[in-house]
Amino acid sequence: MSATADHAEERTNPAARLGFQPGQVVQELGYDDDTEQELREAIEELTGTDLVDEDYDDVADAVVLWFRDDDGDLTDALVDATTMIDSGSPVWLMTPKTGRDGYVEPSDIGEAAQTAGLAQTSSINAGKDWTGSRLVTPKAARSGGKR
Repeated sequence: MSATADHAEERTNPAARLGFQPGQVVQELGYDDDTEQELREAIEELTGTDLVDEDYDDVADAVVLWFRDDDGDLTDALVDATTMIDSGSPVWLMTPKTGRDGYVEPSDIGEAAQTAGLAQTSSINAGKDWTGSRLVTPKAARSGGKR
């Protein structure tokens, strides 16, 4: 039954779909009035901690970066987002959906992620107006195969 309950939570709790876990510290960048409040609250509820902002000066377990087309240079924003996380930790890039103000082309996301040294691993529906792209820094060099 527990596995079924876990799957049900993943479908109903957007933070669970993003893979967040209790006790994790999640740094939020690019917050504004248009961000998806339900997702923000779900992350805080699931992790049991408040989201931390750009002034946080310790290592976070993940980053949620809200980014709109007119927010500046996406590559720079992604590089900045990786400065306070360990290798392999996710950066969830949240961008407005197609047709919404601030929409970012998927090709722009892919190019910026690659330039910033990140790999896109998945995308999700992050709310009514937002799409999330999971980007990760490479773990250590992968020359020796799996550990």
